[in-house]
Amino acid sequence: MFTTDIEQIPGRRTLWEQTAQRLQTLIANGTIAPGTRLTENALAKQLGVSRAPLREAIRHLMNIGLLISEPYKGVRVLELTSEGLHQLYEYRTGIEQMAFRSLWPKRSAESFADLDRRHARLLEAIDSGDSALAIDRELELHQWCYELSGNALLIDAWGRVKPHLRCYFVLHQRAHNRSGPARQSHDRYLEHAKGESLPAALDFIEAHMKQGFDQVIDHVG
Repeated sequence: MFTTDIEQIPGRRTLWEQTAQRLQTLIANGTIAPGTRLTENALAKQLGVSRAPLREAIRHLMNIGLLISEPYKGVRVLELTSEGLHQLYEYRTGIEQMAFRSLWPKRSAESFADLDRRHARLLEAIDSGDSALAIDRELELHQWCYELSGNALLIDAWGRVKPHLRCYFVLHQRAHNRSGPARQSHDRYLEHAKGESLPAALDFIEAHMKQGFDQVIDHVG
Protein backbone atom coordinates (compact mmCIF):
# COMPACT_ATOMS: atom_id res chain seq x y z
CA MET A 1 0.00 0.00 0.00
CA PHE A 2 1.29 3.45 -0.87
CA THR A 3 2.25 5.91 1.84
CA THR A 4 0.11 9.03 1.60
CA ASP A 5 1.93 12.17 0.52
CA ILE A 6 0.93 15.41 2.22
CA GLU A 7 0.09 17.00 -1.12
CA GLN A 8 -2.46 14.25 -1.77
CA ILE A 9 -4.36 14.60 1.54
CA PRO A 10 -7.78 16.04 0.64
CA GLY A 11 -9.50 18.90 2.41
CA ARG A 12 -8.13 21.51 4.76
CA ARG A 13 -4.68 20.73 6.10
CA THR A 14 -3.99 20.55 9.82
CA LEU A 15 -1.07 22.46 11.32
CA TRP A 16 1.17 19.40 11.35
CA GLU A 17 0.33 18.70 7.69
CA GLN A 18 1.18 22.29 6.77
CA THR A 19 4.42 21.97 8.74
CA ALA A 20 5.32 18.72 6.99
CA GLN A 21 4.72 20.32 3.59
CA ARG A 22 6.91 23.29 4.53
CA LEU A 23 9.66 20.93 5.66
CA GLN A 24 9.41 19.01 2.38
CA THR A 25 9.70 22.29 0.49
CA LEU A 26 12.79 23.36 2.47
CA ILE A 27 14.39 19.99 1.75
CA ALA A 28 13.36 20.00 -1.91
CA ASN A 29 14.69 23.50 -2.60
CA GLY A 30 17.98 22.77 -0.85
CA THR A 31 17.49 25.11 2.12
CA ILE A 32 17.84 22.01 4.30
CA ALA A 33 20.46 19.89 2.56
CA PRO A 34 20.54 16.06 2.41
CA GLY A 35 22.33 14.68 5.46
CA THR A 36 21.47 17.67 7.66
CA ARG A 37 20.76 16.80 11.30
CA LEU A 38 17.59 18.40 12.65
CA THR A 39 16.98 19.75 16.14
CA GLU A 40 13.43 20.38 17.32
CA ASN A 41 14.10 23.70 19.05
CA ALA A 42 15.89 25.31 16.12
CA LEU A 43 13.41 23.93 13.59
CA ALA A 44 10.39 25.05 15.64
CA LYS A 45 11.80 28.59 15.75
CA GLN A 46 12.63 28.54 12.04
CA LEU A 47 9.11 27.43 11.10
CA GLY A 48 7.31 29.43 13.79
CA VAL A 49 5.40 26.45 15.19
CA SER A 50 5.22 24.66 18.52
CA ARG A 51 6.98 21.36 19.04
CA ALA A 52 3.80 19.25 19.03
CA PRO A 53 2.85 19.75 15.33
CA LEU A 54 6.55 19.71 14.44
CA ARG A 55 6.93 16.27 16.00
CA GLU A 56 3.94 15.00 14.02
CA ALA A 57 5.44 16.45 10.84
CA ILE A 58 8.81 14.84 11.54
CA ARG A 59 7.11 11.52 12.27
CA HIS A 60 5.31 11.68 8.92
CA LEU A 61 8.49 12.48 7.01
CA MET A 62 10.19 9.59 8.79
CA ASN A 63 7.33 7.30 7.75
CA ILE A 64 7.83 8.19 4.08
CA GLY A 65 11.59 7.83 4.48
CA LEU A 66 12.65 11.41 3.83
CA LEU A 67 13.99 11.72 7.38
CA ILE A 68 16.08 9.08 9.14
CA SER A 69 16.15 8.51 12.91
CA GLU A 70 19.44 7.24 14.35
CA PRO A 71 19.81 6.05 17.98
CA TYR A 72 21.67 8.59 20.14
CA LYS A 73 22.21 10.83 17.11
CA GLY A 74 18.75 12.24 16.39
CA VAL A 75 17.05 12.83 13.05
CA ARG A 76 18.70 13.69 9.75
CA VAL A 77 17.62 14.22 6.16
CA LEU A 78 18.06 11.19 3.89
CA GLU A 79 21.31 11.38 1.93
CA LEU A 80 22.42 9.41 -1.12
CA THR A 81 26.04 8.67 -1.96
CA SER A 82 27.41 8.24 -5.48
CA GLU A 83 27.32 4.46 -5.04
CA GLY A 84 23.79 4.65 -3.68
CA LEU A 85 22.69 6.71 -6.68
CA HIS A 86 24.01 4.10 -9.11
CA GLN A 87 22.20 1.37 -7.19
CA LEU A 88 19.02 3.46 -7.21
CA TYR A 89 19.29 3.97 -10.98
CA GLU A 90 19.63 0.23 -11.62
CA TYR A 91 16.84 -0.71 -9.22
CA ARG A 92 14.39 1.94 -10.39
CA THR A 93 15.00 1.14 -14.05
CA GLY A 94 14.46 -2.56 -13.41
CA ILE A 95 11.20 -2.30 -11.49
CA GLU A 96 9.71 0.27 -13.89
CA GLN A 97 10.49 -1.97 -16.86
CA MET A 98 8.86 -4.89 -15.03
CA ALA A 99 5.81 -2.74 -14.33
CA PHE A 100 5.52 -1.88 -18.04
CA ARG A 101 5.73 -5.54 -19.02
CA SER A 102 2.91 -6.30 -16.60
CA LEU A 103 0.65 -3.37 -17.51
CA TRP A 104 1.06 -3.60 -21.29
CA PRO A 105 -2.00 -5.80 -22.02
CA LYS A 106 -4.07 -3.88 -19.44
CA ARG A 107 -3.82 -0.48 -21.11
CA SER A 108 -7.04 1.25 -22.11
CA ALA A 109 -8.46 4.63 -23.04
CA GLU A 110 -9.32 5.09 -19.37
CA SER A 111 -5.76 4.36 -18.21
CA PHE A 112 -4.38 6.73 -20.85
CA ALA A 113 -6.73 9.47 -19.65
CA ASP A 114 -5.48 8.88 -16.10
CA LEU A 115 -1.88 9.22 -17.30
CA ASP A 116 -2.74 12.44 -19.13
CA ARG A 117 -4.30 13.88 -15.95
CA ARG A 118 -1.18 13.08 -13.96
CA HIS A 119 1.00 14.67 -16.60
CA ALA A 120 -1.13 17.82 -16.59
CA ARG A 121 -0.82 18.02 -12.80
CA LEU A 122 2.96 17.71 -13.11
CA LEU A 123 3.07 20.55 -15.64
CA GLU A 124 0.99 22.72 -13.29
CA ALA A 125 3.46 22.04 -10.48
CA ILE A 126 6.46 22.85 -12.69
CA ASP A 127 4.84 26.12 -13.78
CA SER A 128 4.08 27.03 -10.16
CA GLY A 129 7.77 26.88 -9.24
CA ASP A 130 6.95 24.79 -6.14
CA SER A 131 9.83 22.32 -5.98
CA ALA A 132 8.27 20.03 -3.36
CA LEU A 133 4.99 19.89 -5.26
CA ALA A 134 6.85 19.10 -8.50
CA ILE A 135 8.47 16.12 -6.77
CA ASP A 136 5.10 14.89 -5.48
CA ARG A 137 3.56 15.18 -8.94
CA GLU A 138 6.47 13.49 -10.72
CA LEU A 139 6.21 10.57 -8.32
CA GLU A 140 2.45 10.51 -8.88
CA LEU A 141 2.99 10.26 -12.63
CA HIS A 142 5.42 7.35 -12.40
CA GLN A 143 3.18 5.64 -9.86
CA TRP A 144 0.70 5.16 -12.72
CA CYS A 145 2.57 2.19 -14.16
CA TYR A 146 2.77 0.37 -10.82
CA GLU A 147 -0.90 0.87 -10.06
CA LEU A 148 -1.91 -0.30 -13.53
CA SER A 149 0.37 -3.34 -13.33
CA GLY A 150 -1.66 -4.66 -10.41
CA ASN A 151 1.44 -6.51 -9.19
CA ALA A 152 1.50 -6.33 -5.39
CA LEU A 153 5.25 -6.97 -5.19
CA LEU A 154 6.03 -4.19 -7.66
CA ILE A 155 3.69 -1.85 -5.80
CA ASP A 156 5.51 -2.66 -2.57
CA ALA A 157 8.90 -2.14 -4.27
CA TRP A 158 7.74 1.25 -5.54
CA GLY A 159 6.59 2.27 -2.07
CA ARG A 160 10.01 1.38 -0.67
CA VAL A 161 11.99 3.25 -3.31
CA LYS A 162 9.91 6.46 -3.26
CA PRO A 163 11.77 8.08 -0.32
CA HIS A 164 15.08 7.53 -2.09
CA LEU A 165 13.61 9.03 -5.26
CA ARG A 166 12.51 12.08 -3.29
CA CYS A 167 16.09 12.57 -2.20
CA TYR A 168 17.33 11.96 -5.75
CA PHE A 169 14.88 14.50 -7.19
CA VAL A 170 16.11 17.07 -4.66
CA LEU A 171 19.66 16.47 -5.87
CA HIS A 172 18.48 16.54 -9.50
CA GLN A 173 16.80 19.91 -9.00
CA ARG A 174 19.89 21.36 -7.35
CA ALA A 175 22.28 19.93 -9.94
CA HIS A 176 20.21 21.43 -12.77
CA ASN A 177 19.30 24.63 -10.90
CA ARG A 178 15.55 24.35 -11.43
CA SER A 179 12.46 23.61 -9.34
CA GLY A 180 11.36 20.47 -11.19
CA PRO A 181 11.99 18.35 -14.28
CA ALA A 182 12.21 20.02 -17.68
CA ARG A 183 8.66 20.79 -18.83
CA GLN A 184 8.92 18.54 -21.89
CA SER A 185 10.83 15.74 -20.15
CA HIS A 186 7.85 13.38 -19.88
CA ASP A 187 6.29 13.97 -23.32
CA ARG A 188 8.06 10.97 -24.84
CA TYR A 189 7.34 8.92 -21.72
CA LEU A 190 3.64 9.34 -22.44
CA GLU A 191 4.15 8.61 -26.14
CA HIS A 192 5.87 5.30 -25.40
CA ALA A 193 3.40 4.38 -22.64
CA LYS A 194 0.60 4.73 -25.19
CA GLY A 195 2.60 3.32 -28.11
CA GLU A 196 2.54 0.02 -29.97
CA SER A 197 6.01 -1.31 -29.15
CA LEU A 198 6.80 -2.69 -25.70
CA PRO A 199 10.52 -3.20 -26.54
CA ALA A 200 10.76 0.45 -27.60
CA ALA A 201 9.06 1.52 -24.36
CA LEU A 202 11.47 -0.57 -22.29
CA ASP A 203 14.47 0.93 -24.09
CA PHE A 204 13.09 4.41 -23.56
CA ILE A 205 12.57 3.83 -19.83
CA GLU A 206 16.28 3.10 -19.44
CA ALA A 207 17.16 6.26 -21.37
CA HIS A 208 14.58 8.31 -19.43
CA MET A 209 16.01 7.25 -16.07
CA LYS A 210 19.46 8.26 -17.29
CA GLN A 211 18.44 11.83 -18.16
CA GLY A 212 20.55 14.22 -16.11
CA PHE A 213 21.93 11.35 -14.02
CA ASP A 214 25.60 12.03 -14.77
CA GLN A 215 25.18 15.67 -13.80
CA VAL A 216 23.70 14.61 -10.45
CA ILE A 217 26.67 12.28 -9.87
CA ASP A 218 29.04 15.17 -10.62
CA HIS A 219 27.06 17.38 -8.22
CA VAL A 220 27.37 14.81 -5.43
CA GLY A 221 31.07 14.43 -6.18
